[in-house]
Amino acid sequence: MRYTRAMTNSISDIALPRARAAVPAMMADHPRDGGSSDTSILTKTAPKTARPPMYKVMLLNDDYTPMEFVVHVLERFFGLNHAQAFDIMLTVHKKGLAVVGVFSAEIAETKVAQVMDFARRHQHPLQCTMEKE
Repeated sequence: MRYTRAMTNSISDIALPRARAAVPAMMADHPRDGGSSDTSILTKTAPKTARPPMYKVMLLNDDYTPMEFVVHVLERFFGLNHAQAFDIMLTVHKKGLAVVGVFSAEIAETKVAQVMDFARRHQHPLQCTMEKE
């Protein structure tokens, strides 16, 4: 390879090919060749995402499950502090049921299964259900 200039370390000394002149990308848009001009505009519509259905998780009252056990379940599986868990436990006791939380379907199913399994393992008849909000 022969160089006509003295070799240097500067990038500006290297000859680069010149860029071609910009050519219009859409030649068909110009009706020079007798073609018809299409003026319609295509628009993209963004898909609308719907929120997933939510489900209420409820605890049901029974005459056999100790109140302390219900408070423990609320603290452990629903992340409530002791005062919140105690208030919900009293609502379950007085009204027969209480909504413990509202979750997506998968989370609600998991919470119900966890509570029911925990109650069975400790031999309590505590019932937990879910219904669509």
